[in-house]
Amino acid sequence: MYRIDDEQRRIRLGRRHLLAPSVRSGSVVAVADAVVALHATDAATVYLSVCARLNDPGIGVVERALYEDVSLVRLLSMRNTLFTMSTEVAPAVDASSARAVAAKERRRLLTHLREDGNGLDERWLADTERLTLAALTARGRATGSELSAAVPALRTKITVFPGTKQETEQGVASRVIRVLAADGRIRRDRPRGSWTSSQFRWTAAEPWPASDPATARAEVARRWLHSYGPAAEADLKWWTGWGVRETRAALAAVGAEEVLLDSGAVGWAAPGDLAAEPAPEPWAALLPGLDPSAMGWADRGFQLPTDHRAALFDRAGNVGPTAWWNGGIVGGWAQRANGEIVWRLLSDVGRETSQLIEAEAARLSAWAGDTRITPRFRTPLERELTA
Repeated sequence: MYRIDDEQRRIRLGRRHLLAPSVRSGSVVAVADAVVALHATDAATVYLSVCARLNDPGIGVVERALYEDVSLVRLLSMRNTLFTMSTEVAPAVDASSARAVAAKERRRLLTHLREDGNGLDERWLADTERLTLAALTARGRATGSELSAAVPALRTKITVFPGTKQETEQGVASRVIRVLAADGRIRRDRPRGSWTSSQFRWTAAEPWPASDPATARAEVARRWLHSYGPAAEADLKWWTGWGVRETRAALAAVGAEEVLLDSGAVGWAAPGDLAAEPAPEPWAALLPGLDPSAMGWADRGFQLPTDHRAALFDRAGNVGPTAWWNGGIVGGWAQRANGEIVWRLLSDVGRETSQLIEAEAARLSAWAGDTRITPRFRTPLERELTA
């Protein structure tokens, strides 16, 4: 069996994720496609991930792609997580993952409505959705609060988990809006605050055309293998949230090639993608929490020393801001209240690394300006650095 070692995997990461300076891009869309999709649970992550990979980083170019050209879109998709991707990738992600997530979200909401016991059912939900879409279309864009003011049904309160310790009263507005967004009938528009805010306005949208889920899974697997391969079957299963059967079928459909990894595990590479790549120039990067270069695999052993994990991840498995050197995670960073970017190296990687990381910190400070960045999921090292 052909062997691809950890060093080659780190070289591929630096090149294919556009992290080495010589391979950075001038296109926001090209950056998103290079990693298939950008984590978007934390609004700031999209900007930080993109700008770390751009020749000329800036808030404006990312905003233009999201809200003017709409060449990047957000979808609730893999692992029921919000991702941002290009409009070229979105149809495959929609059919392979987002449709199933949307159906699950609708079932969950209908269950809560029925359990409330006040006669709220599918007809009530359909009427409320129709009125919400009409109000949104009339306004062009609106916040959830503005939609609730315009549609009385959105101000309905329901009791969820009745008769249990988790019993609580909740408004339906956010849940109805979430279902509409999952169905692709509305999308997130500009936030109310700065680019780090997750309080979005909403605007009407058209759902993606229906396509065969198996074909879509093969397309997503092909793209993922190019960006993250070689990697184990379990990595693709974890990243997508698919079942074992769907994952194996997708790998077979694209003709993935079996390889041996340094860990001893069997990995998969895109067909014809076995040749070794030359190392780029030495490079360093400061990547945000939830960046895809750290969240692309279930097993990160080839890039992350085991003893670094406790400092850099929260208890739910979310990675915080990380410092990188030649494809490996060597520390973490944070921004203090006064705007200073600070970092700590957890690996002894020499003076050259510190100098390159310092240059990356200056680069980040230059385009972020006066914005203060606090990760949504805070990790032990990030908290220590900002204390």
